[in-house]
Amino acid sequence: MSEVISIANQKGGVGKTTTAVNLAASLAERGKKVLLLDIDPQSNATTSLGFNRSDYEFNIYHVLIGTKKLSEVVLKTGIKNLSLAPSNIGLVGIEKEFYNPKKKNRELILKEKIKEVSKKFDFIIIDSPPALGPITINALSASDSVIIPIQCEFFALEGLAQLLNTVSLLKKTINPKLKIKGFLPTMYSGQNNLSKQVLADLSHHFKDKLFHLKKAKECIVVPRNVKIAESPSFGKPVTHYATSSKGSIAYRDLATVIARG
Repeated sequence: MSEVISIANQKGGVGKTTTAVNLAASLAERGKKVLLLDIDPQSNATTSLGFNRSDYEFNIYHVLIGTKKLSEVVLKTGIKNLSLAPSNIGLVGIEKEFYNPKKKNRELILKEKIKEVSKKFDFIIIDSPPALGPITINALSASDSVIIPIQCEFFALEGLAQLLNTVSLLKKTINPKLKIKGFLPTMYSGQNNLSKQVLADLSHHFKDKLFHLKKAKECIVVPRNVKIAESPSFGKPVTHYATSSKGSIAYRDLATVIARG
């Protein structure tokens, strides 16, 4: 059975999609069979892997409304071992169905769809939208764990309590196995005092939930890096666009930690 990991934070611009794409690609590099599941209507994970709307007719929206199986929308990417379930702006329309009180188990729709392919992949990485709406609730309900990217900038911890409360509530109700895999500091700059302070705050409050390579004292941080910013426009993860960049190294280190369990 595959391990299902959501990348989530209701705050936008924190490196959520970047983390989902590059973690998925880095795990695939390690020989793991990976499915990147894009459930963000903005479809940024889909375009980050070089796809556009003309490349596919069906997407995760059709899976969630029940007209297609998940296996029928999965696309092969240019990266060995990495597959993609694409998204589309039409996914916005699914929220009406999720909010329908007459629909039973509406929080578990995605979980049921994933069961069909769970034996085919080692990891399923879910890129969720920047909101704590029904799509993200479905992602968390379907996941074994969640990785929370937090940018090392002002207001970094704003709204985090709401996400943690949601995770706690879901754990107590519909997904007892859900856990926080860890917090991932992003957009870190060693020359910036604010970055250092945010990292210090994270280390103080969530010391046991930061990612560390074995024997490394410093936690894994994703640096502010121009190559990370450039790579989506080329339709590639930074791990394939600029393989020796600091951003690539950070995400490969993260994949090492995730792969070892």
